[in-house]
Amino acid sequence: MVKVLSSHEIDTVEMRDAYCQALIEAAKEDPRVVMINCDLCSSMGLKPFAELFPKKSFNVGIQEANGCGMAAGMSAAGLIPFFNTFAIFATRRICDQVFLSCAYAGLNVKIIGGDAGVSATYNGGTHMAFEDIGIMRSIPTMTIVEPSDAVMMKDLVSQLAKDYGVFYMRMPRKNMAKIYEPGSDFKIGQATLVRDGNDVTIIASGMMVIEAIKAADILLSQGILARIIDMFTIKPIDVDCIVKCAKETGAFVTVENSNIIGGLGSAVAETLIETFPTPLERVGVKDQFGEVGQQDELKEKFGLTAPHIVEAVKRVLARKRSR
Repeated sequence: MVKVLSSHEIDTVEMRDAYCQALIEAAKEDPRVVMINCDLCSSMGLKPFAELFPKKSFNVGIQEANGCGMAAGMSAAGLIPFFNTFAIFATRRICDQVFLSCAYAGLNVKIIGGDAGVSATYNGGTHMAFEDIGIMRSIPTMTIVEPSDAVMMKDLVSQLAKDYGVFYMRMPRKNMAKIYEPGSDFKIGQATLVRDGNDVTIIASGMMVIEAIKAADILLSQGILARIIDMFTIKPIDVDCIVKCAKETGAFVTVENSNIIGGLGSAVAETLIETFPTPLERVGVKDQFGEVGQQDELKEKFGLTAPHIVEAVKRVLARKRSR
């Protein structure tokens, strides 16, 4: 059961720490779970895992392509490898290895991309993965998830360890807002209703779920009831949820910490045009490169804040009324 908190303060637990603890629990439950990192054990928060399971931990250095191939080999040998690096290296740099060595080969590899989107902050444009979802969505059999808080992280890592296949999980490394009550459980491929409403549906993922909640509060003060959907599984997208929301609200705004081209907005748009055409506005990075800055500054720079979502809702409601 999923329970949404009534208030959403910033969690004291960083996402990388929640991830490491969940991975430790998965390794305790299943001895086949192993960890590979690319000289980022500290950055990805994996030191506690390495200290507890030194024989299950492998640092391949700054060799992402080789590390991915190693993960594929481990899977072929019956292990369950979690391959960890920054999102840009986990997708753009090693696309061919992910495609051929992992997905095409039908193996069981979990790819974890840290510092997704603007959460890369001071690492700047070279390290700011806006295009990672689009890259991974194009790979057959790939499953893509993006946890929106530490509670969801814990549940998703457990599922990744148990479910066979190639998975990509993108995440910020640092603190995020609390969205769900501890003990909530989620089903990969099935979206979560965060708040109900019948005027418009806001579909968000990851760190943008809290911005959607803030936007819904602003809209409520203006008499607009926004439904919020946490689409934490971006592939395969929850088609049934999208169609249901289209029929019941008649308007959509998608919100993502990534490029709207190929990302969550594209996935929702493709679903709508093939099932139940409905007005849609997309909030996300508008085909731009990243840059250096604080996370809040970058969110404003790229239009990833609650006021931008409110503006998009008003645009799409105008289109809805004009139909």
